[in-house]
Amino acid sequence: MRISTWLVAAALALTGLAPASPALAADGNPLEKTNGFYVDPDSNPAVWVRDHPADSLAGPIKTSIATKPGARWFGNWSGDIRTAVDKYTYAADVADKLPVLVAYNIPGRDCGGESTGGAGSPQAYRDWISAFADGIGGKPAIVVLEPDALAQLDCLSGTARTDRVDLLKFAATQFAQKAPNTWAYMDGGNATWIPAATMASRLKQVGVQSIHGFVLNVSNFYTTAESTTYGKAVGAALGYAAPFVVDSSRNGNGHGTDSEWCNPPKRKLGATSQLGGGPEMQLWIKVPGDSDGSCGYGTGIPAGTFSPVLANHLINGD
Repeated sequence: MRISTWLVAAALALTGLAPASPALAADGNPLEKTNGFYVDPDSNPAVWVRDHPADSLAGPIKTSIATKPGARWFGNWSGDIRTAVDKYTYAADVADKLPVLVAYNIPGRDCGGESTGGAGSPQAYRDWISAFADGIGGKPAIVVLEPDALAQLDCLSGTARTDRVDLLKFAATQFAQKAPNTWAYMDGGNATWIPAATMASRLKQVGVQSIHGFVLNVSNFYTTAESTTYGKAVGAALGYAAPFVVDSSRNGNGHGTDSEWCNPPKRKLGATSQLGGGPEMQLWIKVPGDSDGSCGYGTGIPAGTFSPVLANHLINGD
């Protein structure tokens, strides 16, 4: 779409986001350098569809999920991270599309939960995230930084908590310095997890002002409207209209009335990746059909593993 500067400004105005952020004024605009969002040809749903062409679910999953633009997650499973990121962003660049990448390798990831793991030490993480930024370089990209890492600060204490803040601040600095055409967004939890003023304080601690903005609802189910209300409250507490994006991959039916977050029933695909709609962008960040862990509808399916059954539940909203 090679969105012009005036169109981007108009879209931001409609979302109530003024270009007041220092990062927004200074960084390159990846929307202007690309023609739409990148569809990962090797996403878990796409690979499953290719491998199971005769399955009755292959058609619906291909149409509703595998051919839609979404994020690719990178972590300690990605091999040489600079090479992996460079290869992915190069493919998107050749296609003139904008890729969305998720950095998910903070030490103590998920506080020992279903997605436990991460870099083995603070220095290992510094090396990893620095190489991640090097892999993008000047290519246009969107990067989501460390889902849940700030919202889960309360599960850490002492040195571990200090280390996490320092590492997230270091990560922000790497993208600000090394990836001039990348919009990086620090994860800010979801609409009901952490009070807006507290999250704003945490975002300031890790230098959100040095990157483009923050991201909400990653792998969660709150509606875009709920997330937008929370995002604007966080922005007000930050003291400037910080751009934010919302993960809309599974929020079509909202969060529901229960507190279940792990492969719950009656959730549905949300709006596909697009500009506006309340936040700066709505993006499919969680890969629809990838399990949250061995729980709920995904009992026996490890976190991050694709399940056609889970995908079909999201397509049907049941």
